[in-house]
Amino acid sequence: MACGLRWLIQSKVSEAIDRIDDSTYGKRIRRLALNCIFVWWNWSLMLKNYIKIAFRNLLRYKVISSINLFGLMVGLTCCLLILAYILNELSYDRFNKNANRIYRVTRTFNNQDGNVSLRLSTISPPFAPYLLNDFPDIEKMTRILNNGYVAVRYKDKLFNEDVFFADENLFDVFSVKLMEGNPANALSVPFTVMLDEPMAKKYFGNEDPLNKSVRFNNQFDLKVSGVFKPFPPNSHIHPEFLIAFNTLNDSAVYGAENLRTNWGNNSFFTYLLLPDHYPVKRMISQFPAFLDRHMPHRDYNGQNPSRFTSLGLQKLTDIHLYSHTDYEAEPNGDIKRVYIFSVVALFILLIACINYMNLSTARSALRAREIGIRKVIGAKKKELILQFLGESILLCWIAIIFACVLAFFALPWLNKIANQDFSAAILVRWPVLVGLLIAPFLIGMISGVYPALFMSSFQPIKTLKGLFKTGSANISFRQVLVTAQFAISIILIIATAVVFRQLRYMQEKSLGYDKEQVIVMPYSDDVNKQYDALRSELLRNPGFKAVGRSSRVPTGRLLDDMGAYTLDGDSLRPTNTDIKYVEVDYDFVPVYGIKLLAGRNFSREYSTDTASFLINATAVGALGWKAPGNAIGRNFKYGNQRGHVVGVFNDFNFESMHQQIVPMVLLMSPARYSNFNNLSIKLSSSNIPATLAYLERIWRRMFPEAPFQFNFLDERFAKLYISEQKQGTIFVIFACIAISIACLGLFGLSAFAISQRIKEIGIRKVLGASTPSIVALLSGDFLKLIGIAALIAFPISFLVMHNWLKDFAYRIGLGWWIFIGAAALAALIALITVGAQALKAAIANPVKNLRTE
Repeated sequence: MACGLRWLIQSKVSEAIDRIDDSTYGKRIRRLALNCIFVWWNWSLMLKNYIKIAFRNLLRYKVISSINLFGLMVGLTCCLLILAYILNELSYDRFNKNANRIYRVTRTFNNQDGNVSLRLSTISPPFAPYLLNDFPDIEKMTRILNNGYVAVRYKDKLFNEDVFFADENLFDVFSVKLMEGNPANALSVPFTVMLDEPMAKKYFGNEDPLNKSVRFNNQFDLKVSGVFKPFPPNSHIHPEFLIAFNTLNDSAVYGAENLRTNWGNNSFFTYLLLPDHYPVKRMISQFPAFLDRHMPHRDYNGQNPSRFTSLGLQKLTDIHLYSHTDYEAEPNGDIKRVYIFSVVALFILLIACINYMNLSTARSALRAREIGIRKVIGAKKKELILQFLGESILLCWIAIIFACVLAFFALPWLNKIANQDFSAAILVRWPVLVGLLIAPFLIGMISGVYPALFMSSFQPIKTLKGLFKTGSANISFRQVLVTAQFAISIILIIATAVVFRQLRYMQEKSLGYDKEQVIVMPYSDDVNKQYDALRSELLRNPGFKAVGRSSRVPTGRLLDDMGAYTLDGDSLRPTNTDIKYVEVDYDFVPVYGIKLLAGRNFSREYSTDTASFLINATAVGALGWKAPGNAIGRNFKYGNQRGHVVGVFNDFNFESMHQQIVPMVLLMSPARYSNFNNLSIKLSSSNIPATLAYLERIWRRMFPEAPFQFNFLDERFAKLYISEQKQGTIFVIFACIAISIACLGLFGLSAFAISQRIKEIGIRKVLGASTPSIVALLSGDFLKLIGIAALIAFPISFLVMHNWLKDFAYRIGLGWWIFIGAAALAALIALITVGAQALKAAIANPVKNLRTE
């Protein structure tokens, strides 16, 4: 049928071409046209034949085909899920129209020795006008100030909201869509506020929010001037309340004089919009002279300010993955995680490809006669290679279609685990789609090239006579592939064990204070006015043990430093040590159960304690006082406060374990009560729900304009490591998938290898071999490969995990038993996988196996 159709087409084309003149040029056209048709026809028939044979072979060898398909399908699904995560991480802030031209100004502080002591993503307010004046190339500049949580009321609705101040240029720099209001002046009028859509719905429901007023911190009213679309999830900052920056000029809020002269308040996010291809490095090189020109030298003992502080520029699109300053608008990602998950995806895909190569070469003996017959009837090596590569590519196409479907349904699960909100649309981009079209050919070529070259090299005479042997070289190559699979698996097992041990260590390590049954509440001016009455009311209830106030609470960052001085002869001299401070009251130490190593706590019985200090053991060593007892009674000056040390407390992890314990001082001053931001309450362990209900009743009665809001300190502590926990969970899931794919391949390979030795097993049993000896014989070869894999995996995993642990100031050690345990677990998995097949073969009736001999 096909030959007749080909002849008919050929004759019709020949008749059409014959009408061309008989010149030499015409004859060439006829020959070329006929050749093209014949080539096209032959290739179409050959392609159809290859596809048909490929499907037949996939169906004929169902077990091996299913293992290959399942491995590739799961591997590709994991790759797509990890790709979605990576693309989301790389997309941060790129929604802005001018993302590549926006830079954030950062500030760094150096100590007396010139070492960096503090890195901030914010700067002080006086810098902004000077930057615009000294660098006229700046197209636009915008500033954002996070005011923290304050009470916001509209009618009977009262909530604590995270409030930001933003200037009128915000919408010229960031691509934020306005739903209501004019972007040109929505943030230009003092005492106006913009809300994002969810917040407007929260307060006003179906009402039109424009020109309505909300009460801010029970101090002043703010008129709503606009509503904007929420900042996208892939933004490094997500303000919901934007108050006009000009409001800060009011002396009751911040004050115009402070905006011009307060060089110490580094709380302002400052963004610059620069021209295309602007030489950013040149601007940075001019910053030292800029600082010396404008900053007051008196604050640095007459020296150049650039010796102690510096400015930098950070590209907007680099913030999420590359910025790790001591203060960020929100927790950032990490480029290391992107690299780690990229490697995991590559490992999973590599294991699946190795499975295909192993099983395809292993089943080569089953197809030896087929290959021999094809060669005898004229098939060339090139054609056989194309056939086998075609089978591999076809399998990859089937796998990738199933993988896309699985990835679509698995994305919600990944969102839940990673706490993200990306959809399948993140994968529907032309680079990804092009990659998906190319992937089957690329993966098919990688997986199938060795089996194709190997099987196409069979000699037809030997294969048809049944003399075909796989050959030692082939066995060696398969052994290399199995070794590579289990080396990867052991690396993943070690990495998983280290990640979880480090997380467990951080959760169980003694922090040096008691975080249990402690709640933290916002401390406002309203609370400050009636604090003594609140404290007395609560302590009358046995459910409350202690109540204290502070500027910061454990689990936060220690960022404040005012300069320390110690007595040298008759005068005080500045120290070269950075000492961070927290303002506290008399009850802060009892609330957190902080232990004193020497001296005493602040006491209401000593009026001089308002000018006294508590320091930690690290500060004692940094100041050169040798022992805690030697510090008691020492003259000490911190900032503008002068007094003496009354106590030394134990070192405790105020910050997360990513940071070292630093020298720290606790100070108190009645004049600074307004600097308290947090109220800490220690509860008794009995009947906590009733105690909290009592607290709520007292709070609402005493502070009707302050929302009742609290969180437990241990919950805040858990949030410090939530990104590591989610990373560890995702890592373990994908590592288990990779190991499962490797075991699946090993199962198929061992089943085939044992089936090839079935008569040998029968002879050994007839000669008296026991079942355990046969199982050991069949499993031993694979266990040797795992031993080699472990020797390869140990140094690689040590280097990788040692580098990962460097991110933690307090970390576990990489004990030898972790590596031995990982190798033992891999061996056990392999032994179970291979042993099941070996045991089945060993207990089989040898008569059946030898009947054909």
